[in-house]
Formats: sequence, structure tokens, C-alpha cells
Amino acid sequence: MKALLAACVLLLAGCAAPPTMRAGGGTGERAGGGPTIVSLNPCTDAILAEVADAGQILAISHYSHDPRATSMPLAQARRFRATGGTVEEVLALDPDIVVGSTFMAPATRAAFDRLGIQVETMGIANTVEDSMAQVRRLAELSGHPSRGDALVARIETALARASTDKSPVAAVLWQPDGIVPGESELVSDLMRRTGFSNQTAAHGMGQADYLSLEHLLADPPAVLLVAGDERGQQHPALAALSSTRRATFDPSLLYCGGPTIERAAGRLAEIRRGAA
Repeated sequence: MKALLAACVLLLAGCAAPPTMRAGGGTGERAGGGPTIVSLNPCTDAILAEVADAGQILAISHYSHDPRATSMPLAQARRFRATGGTVEEVLALDPDIVVGSTFMAPATRAAFDRLGIQVETMGIANTVEDSMAQVRRLAELSGHPSRGDALVARIETALARASTDKSPVAAVLWQPDGIVPGESELVSDLMRRTGFSNQTAAHGMGQADYLSLEHLLADPPAVLLVAGDERGQQHPALAALSSTRRATFDPSLLYCGGPTIERAAGRLAEIRRGAA
């Protein structure tokens, strides 16, 4: 492995223009004076696309190029190179900073440390406040803190527009694979802020618990948010729930914060107004 990495470095050194110095003392090509970045996480991909210069982002995660996994518009994601996240791929790009999740494999993290590449990890944002803190951190890392403040202001405005003083409506969010969210997930926080109560959580179901069609039919909510295409989620029997309003919810709005919050809040507010 060491021999392969050394060969990659020599090959790059022979083909590339003379690099500028990294802030930490290593070498890395800069874009517009800010650090160059490789993102290995679809949630940080979407935030960095908003707060960093396009030239700073050397690559985003391959998940953001996948329609089933991205949290950002595909057209936006495909403006950037994608990487599978291997050490060899990242090394070939020679970034100043690698941004990944807290679930990054210890061996991968150790390899980046040995190579002198700064690594920043982001955990799962379980609340709006968690997400806004990540926005500000990534904006600071990219050298554009004011852009982080601007994105946070947009999120706050979207949430203010989506809020309601009406009584919460009992809702079920039926996710891909027939599972439901727990109370500690970001999407549950957004539901609360936009006038919904999580019926499955109130009945003792937790994160990623499976909700069967039979269970749903026996205890239907006022609003059913369908974010999957499982067989049960499209079953004709759902049409018999005359007191339940059904609405589709894009799965790309489920898992990430940052700019995704704007779109998710807007969609939830639209559904809440219809439920009134």
C-alpha cells in the first residue's frame, strides 16, 4: 500500500503545476485562496455546494450522484467530480481537507492522518440546531463564514414561514422499506415545527421500526406521508381510509439538513395547509 501511495504522489508531482503550501504545512492546490476539499458524505456535499467556491470542492461522495441517495438536486451534484472515498482516490486529488462522517473507518482516518491530510468529521444532525451548527462549521472550514450565516438565515426564514399556531395534526411518515422515523431524528423535528405530531412515536415505535400495512389500516393517522414505493405503501386498501389525507414526500428530504431543510419545511407546510 505504501509503495502504491508513493507512486501516486510521484506521478502527480510530475504532471501537476507547482503546488501552493497548505495552511498546515503540506502541499495542496488552492482555489481562490480557500482550502481545497473532498467530501465523503452526501449531507456535507449539499452544504459545501452552498458555502464553498465550486473550485474548492475537488470531489463529493458518489452517493450524491445516485438519485436514490442524494440529498441535493442531481444537476447540481453532477457539476462536481464524485469519489468512492478510497484513500487512493482522495490522495490523487491532493485536498487540504477531507470531510466525512463520524462513521469513517478507523483505518481510513489513520491513513489520512499519516499522509498529513486534515480530516473533519460530522455526526448525524438530529435537530435543526445541530444542522445549523454544521453549516457554520463547514463555512468556516471553507473560508467563507458569511455564507454559512446566510444559509442559516435562509433556513430560519423557511422554518418561520412553515410554522403554524394551529393544533398539531397526527401524522405517520412512511419511509422507504416501510420504516418510520424516531422522535430524535431531524425529520421528526421538522414535523413538529410545521404542525404535525408523530403518531408512530406516540405509540411507542422507534427509529427504523417497520410499519406494516395491517397496523396502519387498523390505526390510521389524519395525515399519511408516503416517502417510499414499497408494495404496501401503494396498496389499494389505502384508498378506503377516507379520513386520512395521503401525500407524497420526496425521500431526498429525509436524512440531511442544511439546504435540504428549506425544501423539507416548504413541503411539510404545503401538506399541513392541505390537512387544515
